[in-house]
Amino acid sequence: MLFEVWAPEAERVVLTLEGGARPMERDPARTGWWRVAAPAGHGSRYGFALDDGPVLPDPRSPRQPDGPDGLSAVVDHTRFRWRRPWYGRPLPGAVLYELHIGTYTPEGTFDAAADRLGHLAELGVTHVELLPVCPFPGRHGWGYEGVSLWAVHEPYGGPDGLKRFVDRAHELGLGVVLDVVHNHFGPAGNHAPAFGPYLTETHRTPWGSAVNLDAPGSDEVRAFLLGSALGMLRHYRLDGLRLDAVHALHDTRAEHFLAELSAAVDALAAETGRPLFLIGESDLNDPRTTAARTAGGHGLHAQWNDDFHHALHTALTGESQGYYADFAEDAPAALAKTLTRGFFHDGSWSSFRGRSHGRPLGAGAAAHRLLAYAQTHDQIGNRALGDRLSARLSPGLLACAAALVLTSPFTPMLFMGEEWGARTPWQFFTDHTDPELAEAVRSGRRREFAGHGWAESDLPDPQDPATRDRSCLDWSEPGREPHARLLAWHRELIALRRARPELTDPRLGGTGVEYDAREGWLVVRRGGVRVAVVLSAEGEVKVPVGAPQATVLAAWEPCGAPEGDGLVRLPPQSAAVLTVSG
Repeated sequence: MLFEVWAPEAERVVLTLEGGARPMERDPARTGWWRVAAPAGHGSRYGFALDDGPVLPDPRSPRQPDGPDGLSAVVDHTRFRWRRPWYGRPLPGAVLYELHIGTYTPEGTFDAAADRLGHLAELGVTHVELLPVCPFPGRHGWGYEGVSLWAVHEPYGGPDGLKRFVDRAHELGLGVVLDVVHNHFGPAGNHAPAFGPYLTETHRTPWGSAVNLDAPGSDEVRAFLLGSALGMLRHYRLDGLRLDAVHALHDTRAEHFLAELSAAVDALAAETGRPLFLIGESDLNDPRTTAARTAGGHGLHAQWNDDFHHALHTALTGESQGYYADFAEDAPAALAKTLTRGFFHDGSWSSFRGRSHGRPLGAGAAAHRLLAYAQTHDQIGNRALGDRLSARLSPGLLACAAALVLTSPFTPMLFMGEEWGARTPWQFFTDHTDPELAEAVRSGRRREFAGHGWAESDLPDPQDPATRDRSCLDWSEPGREPHARLLAWHRELIALRRARPELTDPRLGGTGVEYDAREGWLVVRRGGVRVAVVLSAEGEVKVPVGAPQATVLAAWEPCGAPEGDGLVRLPPQSAAVLTVSG
């Protein structure tokens, strides 16, 4: 087997393999690369020592059996026996479901999560979007402090565990999307900078030095990230990747890294004959993120749309702090603008930022390239107490949120447990083994929220195992009210989305919205379908659907069809989906 490593500044590199040491030679064909051939097989432990230093894991390690600081292990991906062919599921028409392996079940493993995938198949979602699964310190964490970007967190089940999960999902007709983090490395267990300039001081991010995408040595760093992404797609048969915080990928080169990555993924899709895709998380509201590469864009297939979340959240809760301030002055109008134009901030003024923000999507923009959601891991977990909407909204308002998300012109996404109005929080938790780092995270969290008026005693300790335990889903909830009713409502809405072509119409201009802020109602027009919601808490409301006749397709509370006046009478805090005629 040929062992290779990029270490451009090293004078001497030694491979440690199964306890033995083998000096490596410079690769004459590739600057900065070292190589040596040695007998090894699946499971062989190895590492590299630079200039007589300690033995370190391989930056391109496919497996870290003993965690980020341990030796790497060889993985022979051909040994795994897949049960189901890999067909791939495209993004257009999808309904995504964001899932964290460590809290989807109390066991917190791939196998335990796979045993619950039947629930998602019955729900009707099309894709599971996994939060990051690269190795990180300890057992439990969100996954966004991962290292070893080619490997899989061992406590979850390691490489074979992820493959079994994907295989079971495909068996049930579910696609799998993996959240990957290219914008920073975790603060512990990250040995890549010892090998070469993986980081640069040319740019800074909220997590420190930026990943080196444009400084000297960046060719190899970009190749490292590309290889990781393509390897995860190929070896684990994933259907797509979600790219974390792409706005933090600082790159001044003529071809942006995202364009290079999307071209490589499109080439792999053509090679395999499968519809692979990339979803970016970006707060830039920049149409270039999803614009075609031939038009000067980055070529990603979709991006998260936080504007939709913020507008919907403000309309439902009335919150106006932080970035919600931009949407709070007239929340129904903000929601209407987002539903019909994609972005709320499309070059308009942002009081939160103190400047104008974003650009218009433009005519002909495909709405399915934006993801819509009422809740995500970020929007729940980054609250002080990790409280979900269900902690402060009635079941009726949760039903309204579901109706607006699942009938929107965008690609809908749910956060795990949202479909039954889970009452369990999803809090920020870590399991750092370095006491100093653990205390820094704990105290930093306290300082952050103390500035917003939270008492230190009220904040969950990220390092306390009970914080993670509280965040696990309670699987007894779906069997009792009001959770069972909310679950049935989500299933009904997803089935309607699949059955009615208007609800997956990709034309952004095909959506219209009417609202009355005083009476608290809003109607979304999608072709011949009307989605009516009443957010006010008091009294029956007459809602105009724009046609003298209508048939109720789904309703949270009983409502009558129009009596020739084009008005539907809806109870407070309720929603209905209708088809109109006449």
